[in-house]
Amino acid sequence: MQLFIFDLDGTLIDSKLDIVAAVNAARDQMGLPGLATETIASYVGNGAPVLMQKAMGADAPAELVAEALRRFLDYYHANPLVHTKLYPGVREALDELHACGKALAVLTNKPEVITHQIVEGLNLKNHFFRSYGGDSMAERKPHPMGIEKLMAESGIGATDTLMVGDSYVDIRTARNAGVGACGVTYGFQPESLITDAPDFLIDDMRELLAHAG
Repeated sequence: MQLFIFDLDGTLIDSKLDIVAAVNAARDQMGLPGLATETIASYVGNGAPVLMQKAMGADAPAELVAEALRRFLDYYHANPLVHTKLYPGVREALDELHACGKALAVLTNKPEVITHQIVEGLNLKNHFFRSYGGDSMAERKPHPMGIEKLMAESGIGATDTLMVGDSYVDIRTARNAGVGACGVTYGFQPESLITDAPDFLIDDMRELLAHAG
């Protein structure tokens, strides 16, 4: 493999507590009680608008969801790295892949501005030739547009490209783009990898080095 495309939340970073804090801050500002950590974590993966729609409830009016989304983004933009950290083995794996000359990229449904804040704040900016968020282009995962754009920019074809993620969203993105799919067992939604099975699973990002030949 020559191009490794990584999801962010639940794959490279454990951002659960900061996302939960931002969701519950938005709800608190609107006079609503907080939600459980695992409940909010189960909503992550399809981008901030979907996250806040679920957090506010399926029947919540559009204007209420829009207000909650604005408050969520304001809070999260100001507090993206209070608790967020890399999962064990991630930095070592990225260091080695980068040193080997592999092309590395981030493709997440998280807003682009916050994605860049986190990547830079964790001193990973130089590892990735691109970091795309859910609002970086017209379509977000599981649409293949992001992977296709990264392949075009890197000049690397589908047979040498691997998408790495923690949920069905990432696996479906890989399938839609015709590239390899790797799932991580420690993320936010590992149970979703049962129905949307990747080509292989890893328990630690360092295991990815065996596929870097």
